[in-house]
Amino acid sequence: MLKQLSISGFNKSRSEFSPGPAPFLQWIKVGLLVVDSTYQREIGRRGRANVHHIAENFDWSKFAPVIVAPVEGGKFAVVDGQHRTTAAMLRGVEEVPCQVVQADRAKQAAAFAAVNGNITKTGPHQIHHARLAARDPEALAVADVCAAAEVTVIRRNIVASKMEKGQTLSVGALHRCLAQYGRDTLITALQCVTQTSDGNAGFLRSTIIEALCLVLHENKHWRDSGSALLQAMDKFSFPDTWSEIAGGRDQIFPNTAKRMLGDKVRKFLSRRLGSGGLRQAA
Repeated sequence: MLKQLSISGFNKSRSEFSPGPAPFLQWIKVGLLVVDSTYQREIGRRGRANVHHIAENFDWSKFAPVIVAPVEGGKFAVVDGQHRTTAAMLRGVEEVPCQVVQADRAKQAAAFAAVNGNITKTGPHQIHHARLAARDPEALAVADVCAAAEVTVIRRNIVASKMEKGQTLSVGALHRCLAQYGRDTLITALQCVTQTSDGNAGFLRSTIIEALCLVLHENKHWRDSGSALLQAMDKFSFPDTWSEIAGGRDQIFPNTAKRMLGDKVRKFLSRRLGSGGLRQAA
C-alpha cells in the first residue's frame, strides 16, 4: 500500500531556519574522495566486515549518495559513506553518486556526528519485513514457519505486557533457530508457547524460543510426540517460571536465562513424558 507523506501529528518547528547553501548531486571519481581523520573513524574489524558484506551484495538500488564537502586540491572530504564507497572500490567502481555540501571542517564534523548519531535505528523486525517484501528466501522461510505456528512478527516496538497472543519481536531468534535446528523443531517450539495455556502472550522471547528449540532438538521423541507434548506444556507456566528465573532482577544475561529455562523445561518434560516420549501420570 502506497501512502502519501504527511506531517500530521507532528509539532511544527518554530526555531530559526537557516539550512545553509543548498547541496547538489554529482558523480565523483573515487580517487578524488578523501577522509579527514580529525573527525572520521578508521574502518575497524566490524566495519571491514560491513564493507565486505556491501561489496558482496553490491546493488545501486541500495547505495545512498555519499555526503561530501569540497576541500583543498580539488578533493572532496567524505562526511558520510566511507564504508559503501570502499565497498564500491572493491567492485572496481570508479565513480559514485555524491551529495556535495558546502561546509568547513567544523561543519563537516558536526554533520558527521548528526548523520551517525541522530538516525532512527532500524530494528531487526523492521528489516525482516523489508526483506520479506523483497522476497528474500530466508525471510520467506521464517514467515512460513510463523504462519504454521500462528506467530506474527510485529512491525513496531511494544513492551511484552502489551503484546497479544502469537506476537513477537524476536525475529533474530527465529532466523537463528531455523538455520540451526530446522523447520519442524522451530514450529513445535513456537507451538509450545502459542498453543498452550492461554497463548502466553508476551512470552515469545528470544531466550524462551532458543531454549525450547535446544531442548526439543536434543530430545526429538518429545518434539515428535504431537498432542502429548502440547498437553504436557499446557501445565507449564511460562510467567511463573520466568519470574522464578529473573528472581526480581531487572536484567538477566540471555545465555543464563536460556540455560535456566532449558533446565526447567527438560526436567518438567522428563516427569510428564518420560525419556521415551510417552505420557506418564501427573
